[in-house]
Amino acid sequence: MAWRLSRGALPGVAAEPWSTLAGVTEEHPILIAYDGSEPARAAVREAGALFAPARALVLTVWEPGLTQVMLMPDATGMGGTMLPYDPGVARDIERASEEHALEVAADGARLASEVGLDASAITAADDLTPQDAIVAAAEQHAARAIVIGSRGLRGLKSKLLGSTSAHVLQHAQRPVVVVRHPDDHDTHA
Repeated sequence: MAWRLSRGALPGVAAEPWSTLAGVTEEHPILIAYDGSEPARAAVREAGALFAPARALVLTVWEPGLTQVMLMPDATGMGGTMLPYDPGVARDIERASEEHALEVAADGARLASEVGLDASAITAADDLTPQDAIVAAAEQHAARAIVIGSRGLRGLKSKLLGSTSAHVLQHAQRPVVVVRHPDDHDTHA
């Protein structure tokens, strides 16, 4: 849903008869956080409605170092045993993880192009948290704004898992557009 201003609707606002935020087409791109989930897809669609034909970077964060915590369940299924470290396997897993992230980002960029954005896919390694990687990527690419979906977590899930969108809102030095999950009807975020 795009907000539209009609001429004379707001005092001092000179707008075309129907304008949107599409004027945000300067060299600074918008950054869209994308993990392939439905909330992320909704965020891409909303970014198109708000910012098309702006340049957009569709970012997928991936987690390096997963091979450092490779555990195998013990015989009881209650605990785990660290698997022996194999540098070759570790490199293959890292490469596969990064390639998967690029595929996910490319999917988001295709969707962004379909909704009128000039989109490119990018990835970032999650060295601390995905939220911090999103904020850092926005700074690195001088993003005009960050667009991120919200999963609508509530209650204990929200407390345990935290909120990526809330963290980005609190820590980003750029405007942030949070697109609510389509099934999230709770008006108290």
